[in-house]
Amino acid sequence: MNNTSPKITLDHLSRIAYVYIRQSTESQVLNNRESTDSQYALDNRALQLGWSENQVQVIDQDLAISGSNTSTSKRGGFNTLTSEVALGNVGIILSTEVSRVARSNTEWYRLLDLFSVMDTLIADEDGIYHPG
Repeated sequence: MNNTSPKITLDHLSRIAYVYIRQSTESQVLNNRESTDSQYALDNRALQLGWSENQVQVIDQDLAISGSNTSTSKRGGFNTLTSEVALGNVGIILSTEVSRVARSNTEWYRLLDLFSVMDTLIADEDGIYHPG
């Protein structure tokens, strides 16, 4: 078991760690490589927190899809993530800024409720959070 956070339990570690990568525009993806690279590096953080390499999944299929005018139906990665949490398969979601996993406050609050019910942790550069 990890020694980095008392919030992480053996149950969390028995489930998948998802890294959700987000850049809203193609220009950001192409011109802001440091941000994109640092998001991909979050898989290493999952390893440091105690997940094994085969339990870490990266979701990056929503890169360059803006949330300002796009419904969730066009964001397959977000839908996969939400479904996996609802199925109880996710121990933690890592993102550069956890509040940016969702594209609107409405989505964010729904996700927090789902994370709480399913005992899913969320983590960003600032910490690990348990929405419950």
